[in-house]
Amino acid sequence: METLIQWHHPVPKAKKGKGTVPVHPICHQAIHNSYTNSQLARIGDDRAALIANEALAKFLDWVKDKPPDFHAPTRLGTGSRR
Repeated sequence: METLIQWHHPVPKAKKGKGTVPVHPICHQAIHNSYTNSQLARIGDDRAALIANEALAKFLDWVKDKPPDFHAPTRLGTGSRR
């Protein structure tokens, strides 16, 4: 079974971020559904701050036991649409 990854910019490219970290596509979508680019720029690569979002933490707890190829629509948080 192939594990899927996407490259996430902890500080978004739109905010001059350069570095990337590997994340599962469904988690990547959940991160961007939970935070705006400005919020992500402030959080940077602080994982603890990232999962301080209650909805995202709950989602990660739910998805952690799913198979690597699991996919489902993600609709979290109050608004991270930019």
